[in-house]
Amino acid sequence: MQRFEFKVVPAPRRGEKARGIKTTEDRFAYTLTQVLNEMGRDGWDYVRADALPCDERVGLTGSKTSFQNMLVFRRIVESDAALQPTGRLMAVEPVAVVSGPRLGTAEAPSGVAPALGPANAGLAAE
Repeated sequence: MQRFEFKVVPAPRRGEKARGIKTTEDRFAYTLTQVLNEMGRDGWDYVRADALPCDERVGLTGSKTSFQNMLVFRRIVESDAALQPTGRLMAVEPVAVVSGPRLGTAEAPSGVAPALGPANAGLAAE
């Protein structure tokens, strides 16, 4: 069974200037390409980009929610147990194929999923 480790990094906010690159879109694409290539050299595969909420403090008692753009990468973890043969054959059950990339552990979840709702109970009353 393959196991993955994940790394999440902030997406660039603006494009870097480079020779021959004039437009804002081209500069941003160049900067994003640099980030993806740098992570790829370290063995990380690009999975997806997400905009995730982030609560920030404002003043002494206030808070606001902003969204942060993040890039998600993964790579295969080489565990010691996977590299050493056990000396016996084991029966393996077929695994269902998932149509897209899956985030989280490579193991099947167990139990009942929690009910979805607001992260802060005070928000439900507003």
